[in-house]
Amino acid sequence: MKISAQFGMWSAVVFALFCLYIAFDGFINLASITDETRRADGRGFAFFWLFLGGVSIACALLSRWIVKREEANPSDG
Repeated sequence: MKISAQFGMWSAVVFALFCLYIAFDGFINLASITDETRRADGRGFAFFWLFLGGVSIACALLSRWIVKREEANPSDG
């Protein structure tokens, strides 16, 4: 399956927003957890989603760079 770099960029942006929402929601709700073990697990969960959001942002930036490069140097194919 072949997708365009532009579609890849926008889908990465949407996924990044989703991941960052889950991460920040997790960080905000840590204060309501009283059990220290569950709080540590929740913190790890939030950091995992923050990591996924960061990777998705990097993929979106890479796709944007590819789109700009293709616009500057159009090919015949």
